[in-house]
Amino acid sequence: MSGLSLLTINIGSPSEERAHRQLAWLATRHEDVFVLTETRTSDGCRHLADAFRTAGYAVLYPKPAPGEYGVMVISKVPMQADPIGRSLTYLPNRVTGVLISTQMGQVRILGTYVPTRDATAERTERKRRFLSEFNTALASGLTSPGTQTVLLGDLNVVEPDHEPQYTSFRWFEYDFYRGLTDKHGLVDAFRHLHPERVEHSWIGRTGDGYRYDHAHCSKELAEDLVECEYLHEPRTTRLTDHSGLSLRFACETSTVLETSDPFDAVSPPTLF
Repeated sequence: MSGLSLLTINIGSPSEERAHRQLAWLATRHEDVFVLTETRTSDGCRHLADAFRTAGYAVLYPKPAPGEYGVMVISKVPMQADPIGRSLTYLPNRVTGVLISTQMGQVRILGTYVPTRDATAERTERKRRFLSEFNTALASGLTSPGTQTVLLGDLNVVEPDHEPQYTSFRWFEYDFYRGLTDKHGLVDAFRHLHPERVEHSWIGRTGDGYRYDHAHCSKELAEDLVECEYLHEPRTTRLTDHSGLSLRFACETSTVLETSDPFDAVSPPTLF
């Protein structure tokens, strides 16, 4: 399939056995770049990283501190690390950035896993602080001339006019979502192609749906956007508790790595 394609999915800090099943599904996907959120320094995440590296993919897997989460980026096109992680002084592994070359010029891909929260003051402040510092880091990196940006991942926020409406979200969460467009000039890719469609990427225990997983891109890239769709199979088959989000731009990548099937690249985990 032509063009630059990306897939983001929250893999839910998998065990090695579940990571192997996730690997089987990812190996069937056509996207050039995978952004995997809710990674940890664990056997499951290492299994995924090792499989793709062995198969010739480029892998950026900053290992979070014990008990913390991060983002892994896997690519079948050459990539280099983006310095945004060094700009974050708080929970830096929750943003992993890479740069790839395309016919439109350099594209900056920022994979993000925003912290969850509950009603406690401690966890609310943790999320508010991360979003504030990420906003600052994001602003400082969007000024490179000729560089386009795609920000995607599990943002753990919903759009202000989300269906259904919820009263649990705070002003700073809605401000972050609005600011991606109003402050940073990024377009909600799904809303750009589907202004009215109701989709949810995570379903709570009560059956309530939330569109937590997002992709935002530069306005110039949005005009090059061909597809943006949620993939519910990983959630309905319980590979993870989130749906994936796939998007494709018409611009071609400059080069492609020589890769093989990652599922065949590693041995299955020992279950006993």
